[in-house]
Amino acid sequence: MDIVVFGAGALGSLVGGLLAREHQVTLVARDPHARRVAGQGLRVVGELDAHTRPRATTDPTPEDLTCDLALVTVKAYDTEVAAEALAAGDPDLVCSLSNGLCEETLAEHLGDRVLAGSVTYGAELVGPGEVRCTGVGRIHVGEFAADRLDSDEGDAASDRADRVAAAFRECGLDCTADPAMPRRRWEKLAVNAGINAVTALARVPNGALADGPGRDVAHRAARETARVARAEGVDLPDERAVDAVDTVVAETAANRSSMRQDVESGNRTEVDAITGTVVDRGRDRGVDTPTNRTMADLLRTWERNRIGE
Repeated sequence: MDIVVFGAGALGSLVGGLLAREHQVTLVARDPHARRVAGQGLRVVGELDAHTRPRATTDPTPEDLTCDLALVTVKAYDTEVAAEALAAGDPDLVCSLSNGLCEETLAEHLGDRVLAGSVTYGAELVGPGEVRCTGVGRIHVGEFAADRLDSDEGDAASDRADRVAAAFRECGLDCTADPAMPRRRWEKLAVNAGINAVTALARVPNGALADGPGRDVAHRAARETARVARAEGVDLPDERAVDAVDTVVAETAANRSSMRQDVESGNRTEVDAITGTVVDRGRDRGVDTPTNRTMADLLRTWERNRIGE
């Protein structure tokens, strides 16, 4: 496959670097990371080990973005920019691996070419040209809305999701074509709300949420997310959302969540796309979300004070 990874930070570099074992991959990244990858290749260290040589650029042309598959791994607040850029090219398929419910924004520009994805692999950029895998997880890909599924296929995933999952598996990545992505992306949002915001505010690794007060806060945030999902017509029981949080906490115990990394680096967070989305959609549906609202207010207060409005 000819694959573009748009927004190759930590996660995009990890996934793209591993995909480059078997596929032609182009990373769209920032310098000096892109320059180092273009010149010396990409080194994957930690839980996985690889040295591959994907192409890398900071300024892709429309021809660069004409590919079999574009993976979107930008921060959620950059989804609109990514969608506009990709629409200038001609990718056959576009799959979002970003946090938040970003698929609708992509579909506004790219139509029915969009798939949803979720990833529990942990990744941190060590430096230009090097990414550390901090935890081996799983990837799910599939249609992001129930009306995009073929009702005649029952529980089967779509053919195009099968093709993407097979391409991932060729490179040793654990990937499933998932017919339940409409629910799983809300489950992913519950995990993000329960882990990212709590660990960012408490400055603790994911494993600190395995017990104690942090676990209680994470569970409350996940249950609120599940209630909003159900109000939007997605069957996500509270217990499933809580179990998903506990599973990811156990699998990524040593990880620093992406939101914690942003706070510790003084960067903008994805609060609007995670806890903010739970709050906003809950308000629209008449669902109270006090835990997510409190965390969103605290994170936004920090952003205003640390990096300005």
